Amino acid sequence: MKTPVLALFISLVAFGACVSNKQTQPSTDYTQLVNPFIGTDFTGNTYPGAQAPFGMVQLSPDNGLPGWDRISGYFYPDSTIAGFSHTHLSGTGAGDLYDISFMPVTLPYQEAEAPLGIYSKFSHADEEASAGYYRVSLKDYDINVELTATERCGIQRYTFPEGESAVFLNLKKAMNWDFTNDSYIEIIDSCTIQGYRFSEGWARDQHVYFRTRFSKPFASVEMDTTAIALKGKRVGTAYIARFNFDTEKGEQIVLSTALSGVSMEGAAKNMAAEAPHNDFDKYLAETKDNWNRQLGKIEITGDNKDDKVNFYTALYHTMIAPTIYSDVDGSYYGPDKKIHQTDGWVNYGTFSLWDTYRAAHPLFTYTEPQRVNDMVKSFIAFYEQNGRLPVWNFWGSETDMMIGYHAVPVIVDAYLKGIGDFDAEKALEACVTTANLDNYRGIGLYKKLGYIPYNIKDEYNAENWSLSKTLEYAFDDYCIAEMARKMGKTQLADEFYKRSQNYRNVFNPASSFMQPIDDKGVFQPNFSPDDYTAHICESNGWQYFWSVQQDIKGLIALTGGKDRFTEKLDSMFTYIPAGNADLPLFSTGMIGQYAHGNEPSHHVIYLYNKVRQPWKTQKYAAQVMHDLYFNAPAGLCGNEDCGQMSAWYVFSAMGFYPVNPVSGEYEIGTPLFPEIQMHLDNGKTFTVLAPGVSRENIYIQSVKVNGQPYDKSYITHRQIMDGATVEFEMGPEPGNIWYR
Repeated sequence: MKTPVLALFISLVAFGACVSNKQTQPSTDYTQLVNPFIGTDFTGNTYPGAQAPFGMVQLSPDNGLPGWDRISGYFYPDSTIAGFSHTHLSGTGAGDLYDISFMPVTLPYQEAEAPLGIYSKFSHADEEASAGYYRVSLKDYDINVELTATERCGIQRYTFPEGESAVFLNLKKAMNWDFTNDSYIEIIDSCTIQGYRFSEGWARDQHVYFRTRFSKPFASVEMDTTAIALKGKRVGTAYIARFNFDTEKGEQIVLSTALSGVSMEGAAKNMAAEAPHNDFDKYLAETKDNWNRQLGKIEITGDNKDDKVNFYTALYHTMIAPTIYSDVDGSYYGPDKKIHQTDGWVNYGTFSLWDTYRAAHPLFTYTEPQRVNDMVKSFIAFYEQNGRLPVWNFWGSETDMMIGYHAVPVIVDAYLKGIGDFDAEKALEACVTTANLDNYRGIGLYKKLGYIPYNIKDEYNAENWSLSKTLEYAFDDYCIAEMARKMGKTQLADEFYKRSQNYRNVFNPASSFMQPIDDKGVFQPNFSPDDYTAHICESNGWQYFWSVQQDIKGLIALTGGKDRFTEKLDSMFTYIPAGNADLPLFSTGMIGQYAHGNEPSHHVIYLYNKVRQPWKTQKYAAQVMHDLYFNAPAGLCGNEDCGQMSAWYVFSAMGFYPVNPVSGEYEIGTPLFPEIQMHLDNGKTFTVLAPGVSRENIYIQSVKVNGQPYDKSYITHRQIMDGATVEFEMGPEPGNIWYR
């Protein structure tokens, strides 16, 4: 039910909140090598808007329509914009957020039937984006919109034509999995408003508080409120506000909006700390400087502009998530629905761990070691407040999306590398407790039987994914064992090393594949590794066979030795079954059965090193880098998945990849650039030289480390941290095997 429109006529007197100070934006470097439109078409599901590195705010345009292609709010083939909201997800397969959405218009404005609502047409010819900046012209209103952001604030600048203008704030609209439970808008003065939006969706019981300051007093406000009902009972109120202005041609109005997961007062503190003025150019310059510091941690040398853009866009995408989830005073809203306080560290959320434990988090140990420390502390706090480590959490909510307890390898990798000052005893306790929750997602059966049977229904989750859970749990158990061993807890280590061998229990010698098995120990009949079934997570039997990163030697032996393993690897990249056109949406970037568009395949290319055929690793790594990443909106072959798709590219372009993310070893592939320098937090620089590399010269002829011939198929964490120089001699044909 709608309440009557309330018109609030407010004095045009400019409050102190409306004062503006201009600063000149310095020139930038790396930000101009970032193309945020990469991944906004096909299945990438990225957004092009403005964000500070790892920022709480992701200020980006929304096309206004729901759908899987528009999970990030924006789909490049669309031609409408219906708002600029402050929260988005980067490259996920589930849609949520789009909180605190503003839309500038001139009167009369364009409005379509729901779900689009108020909108404008736009053209890509009058749209641009770089790291920390987005601009578009709203064709129907002749309004130029510019976006930038601090860590907790979104900054918008609207350039209006002459006439009657307005800015809508729509807290009612929800898209995809999102549903507005309640909202509120309060007028503080003629320039300032505050409020909140509570919603239910992928993030359960999400609370977003905001404070917005206009650089010009609004002439009047019209407030439209609608009752929100669920199951016949009113649960809240949906607010839509219209702020009216008379504008001159070329007049600019800046909106600064701070977010908080805690309170409106928290949002006000965030604004006072990060956006106290109305100077858009100042905040843009600061954010670009921030991005340049981050992106400049890895320097590349090369002549191919598109390769550079692909690389720095990939590095940029690895720095979009996880996201800051605490206010400037350290307070945050926890999964126990209580307000908590950090003691100097920054709380993080948006952990897509089934994806990112593989390469994104290992990359952070070099590019973001302080954040790694804070992320582990965030995990420990989440465990203390929720009883277990996060699986896929954001905005204080556990979504339980995907499988495994993959906060474990992130913690263990940090511990084994000596990163940070987090409480290792508490961290190990969190890992062990999470791995022993008998009533959670089949863990009790996994412990009892050594696998999760496919014929027992998991009451906790709708998905079965029994085979995949067994393999993922076994890897995580290995990680726990490694941490326990280093801490001198031998008995605990032995227990989890034994559990890490559970992958053997789902290997069927008759089919030579990992295969679903029932509670009686009988393998599923009529199994085909080509099939995508309910028992394998977003993959088929080919793609999940290799998910034994902790024991590749054991997997080789189980398969029948190196020759048989090599044959199976070859088939993985060459076998194309009938009916290939009917592949599910997550099977993209296909090379035979290898699916680069989804994470379980990501390490498989590098397994050829283990059977002494490294030229095949080099061939396929180069093929993926050259063919499946490119400088265009459709330049990602699968979901970006909060940085994992891009982290694969960053590592691979440097010439190596973490097959086992906690091993401290990186299998050598083929470098993409003649020179790469990674500037480390300890003041040293790790260098990769490949002066002869080209599209043709993808094969390694010899390897030197610090000027000396090298005899291993991998480089180590210690070599990287010591600032080693790795030199590759490249050629157009496979070279001799350089390692023993």
